[in-house]
Amino acid sequence: MDFIIRKMRSEDTEQVQDVAKTTWNATYEGIIPLNVQENFLNSAYNDEMMKRRLEKSNLFVAVHEEKVVGFANFSPVNEGKAELGAIYIYPEFQGMGIGSALLQKGINHLKDIKEIYINVEKENKIGKTFYEAKGFQMVEEFDDDFDGHILKTIRMVLEI
Repeated sequence: MDFIIRKMRSEDTEQVQDVAKTTWNATYEGIIPLNVQENFLNSAYNDEMMKRRLEKSNLFVAVHEEKVVGFANFSPVNEGKAELGAIYIYPEFQGMGIGSALLQKGINHLKDIKEIYINVEKENKIGKTFYEAKGFQMVEEFDDDFDGHILKTIRMVLEI
């Protein structure tokens, strides 16, 4: 399957929001109540937050046939460290190398990065399996109060 990875543009916002919503709903069905998912998506991916993300972090999109099918969000934290806030890909496009390409694009773009951190929900088997396959190691497990719903969160790190 043909796809390209490029920096996100403001005109991609609506498509990125749809990828986030569709992916979250599919991934967290039965793990996070739907109303909690919707509250998170409405606060984390509203137009203002997307504008802020575009200005202050590194967003990359995967495009297939002129449609955004996935994205990744990287934020430098401090000297040599970055946070991977998200790699979300439409479920029907997962397993096709898009996540790996988005991760690699971020690694290549963030020069001088020695470590990339990600927080993943313990029951998110797809995400956990992906990050483990890419070499991420678990460094911490903690409870995360997520809008009144307690999540079991795993913090993972990839050493570059």
